[in-house]
Amino acid sequence: MAVLTLDTRIPAVLLRIDRNPFHHGTLGAVRSLGRAGVEVHVAAADSAESPVRRSRYLHQTHPPPPPGASLQEIAAVLRRISHRVARPSVLIPMDDAGALAIGWLQKELADAYLLPDQATGLAERVADKATLAQVCASVDIPQPVTLLPESLAQVSAAVRRLGLPVVAKWSRPWLLPAGTDLRSTVLVRSAGQAQELYRRSEEAGSRLLLQAFLPDGPGRDWFVHGYVDRAGAVRGGGSGRKHRSWPRGAGLTAVGEWTPDPGLRACAERLVGTLGYRGIFDLDFRVDSATGEHCLLDFNPRPGAQFRLFADGADLDVVRAQHLDMTHRPLPAAAVLSGRSFVVENYSPLTALRVLMTAGPASTAAHRRELAWHAQDDMAPALAMWVLWCRHVTRRLFGRLRRAVRPTGPPGEEVRVRMVRQAGAPDGSGRADDARIDDERASSC
Repeated sequence: MAVLTLDTRIPAVLLRIDRNPFHHGTLGAVRSLGRAGVEVHVAAADSAESPVRRSRYLHQTHPPPPPGASLQEIAAVLRRISHRVARPSVLIPMDDAGALAIGWLQKELADAYLLPDQATGLAERVADKATLAQVCASVDIPQPVTLLPESLAQVSAAVRRLGLPVVAKWSRPWLLPAGTDLRSTVLVRSAGQAQELYRRSEEAGSRLLLQAFLPDGPGRDWFVHGYVDRAGAVRGGGSGRKHRSWPRGAGLTAVGEWTPDPGLRACAERLVGTLGYRGIFDLDFRVDSATGEHCLLDFNPRPGAQFRLFADGADLDVVRAQHLDMTHRPLPAAAVLSGRSFVVENYSPLTALRVLMTAGPASTAAHRRELAWHAQDDMAPALAMWVLWCRHVTRRLFGRLRRAVRPTGPPGEEVRVRMVRQAGAPDGSGRADDARIDDERASSC
């Protein structure tokens, strides 16, 4: 079995612009590189209580770009980090916002960071759901029927053609303004609801797509991860099935299994090859029960949060693959571990408990499964996560209890409060909550 030897003289910088203290993918990257002896720096929009900050494998944290930062502000932050690190580093984005910014700033950052030779703007082209639909059509990649209406009349026609319910998506969800009830994906149940969304296109900052709804079900949700090296070959990663997601029926992988599917892998390789894509990718698919085809839902130009599922027999994953490739180190042949599983404890606690209770020797257990937070050689992040998670759940429960209490004011005041909430009040009740529930059930992952 090949032994990975990373160039420990070259640090790694992980960038995450979106605020998410429960982003286990960032912790996975810190541990993966840190265990190999790489000095790992993180610039992430987290609080001081972030579990990632507790990892023994994290060398240093840095202030992230401010919310809504421009490209030049992001570039300035990355240059300050490079100055502190004082060596060229491998730069890896952990979210879409970071990936798109790096995609546009690649030439500007080339003297400070080691980056895949990606065509300028390609990351945004694949992350944009409108242009992704065009790409899929041009290279014959199955996708749910997707329509881009340009008028209210076309919205109604699209709903009639697709049938209800229909999935409504904003083509560039990273542009959605904070503090509103707009969601990246909504399961639309009437033509009027679709028209109301279309009227808010200017507020959303991008085009509205209407897409055929593919129901979820056992064995229907799949994903493919990989790294495209400087020669254009897909290395690392693999195909996996999503056994459980959070929220249920959509969202991120709570329990996943490495399930080799040569056809699906070939589909991903054809897509990235046609695009000339370089770097890490994460593709989400759902099986169309009517045709049996794997339909592409999303192209994420960065590591998926569950990327450690595909740590193979040599412990090669997509993050290590990028570091090896950027430092001109050889990448070993794949050592597939079919059936290996990945579990996110806070999103699937009972499954995680069973894993912990049945764990055998560490050397063999590591090949069979991996937990997102718990690791025997790095316990502090899991403990910090549970403290933060319990606090988060408690706040959510008290919020729901408060919303369940009827107003005690005069009848007219009660009606007024109810109307405000249905309009999408900041307390998250009414229509805003309905949008959240629809978002959880929509086909986009």
